Amino acid sequence: MENKSKYKNSKKDYMHSLYGFPKNSQGLSTIVTTVILVALSMAALVVVWGFVSNFINEEIEGSQSCFGNYDKVQLNKQYTCYESLEGGGFSLRFSLSVGDIDVDKVTVLVSSESAVRSYIITKENQTISGLTLYPSGISSVILPEKNSGISYMATGFDSKIDLIEIAPTIDGNLCEVSDSFSEVDNCAVYI
Repeated sequence: MENKSKYKNSKKDYMHSLYGFPKNSQGLSTIVTTVILVALSMAALVVVWGFVSNFINEEIEGSQSCFGNYDKVQLNKQYTCYESLEGGGFSLRFSLSVGDIDVDKVTVLVSSESAVRSYIITKENQTISGLTLYPSGISSVILPEKNSGISYMATGFDSKIDLIEIAPTIDGNLCEVSDSFSEVDNCAVYI
């Protein structure tokens, strides 16, 4: 029996010397396992960072078009008011001013006790239900060009207008509300 165990030991010694493995292979497997775990962790970190950085870059690019343009699209307080109509109901006159910026479109939200309406005014002539140019009454409305303004008339409200808000869309990105009035005056005050 001693010969068999010597033979096994000498075979192990031969294999270890032939392939350069140390005699204590348990220590080596712990090191290899640790290296593999570290490599997998690093690979997972690279994959997660790739997704996160792409998401952050997309959000930054979207917000850059709106950044610094907050006051470039505004309501003109002097030409924004509501009026009572003879047959009942109310209308809203409002004026949009666009500064030195290219705007794709402007979303206008008008709120009264009886209704909330939104209008999307673009660079293209379009007919929007309940919205006309003021004072001409032309039903084909368009967004003001750079460094200009246009007045509009919104009709079809059963109660006094409480709020008007505008939000521009710049380079395809809808920006936050750039101007609003929570107290809209009666047009009779300006006459």
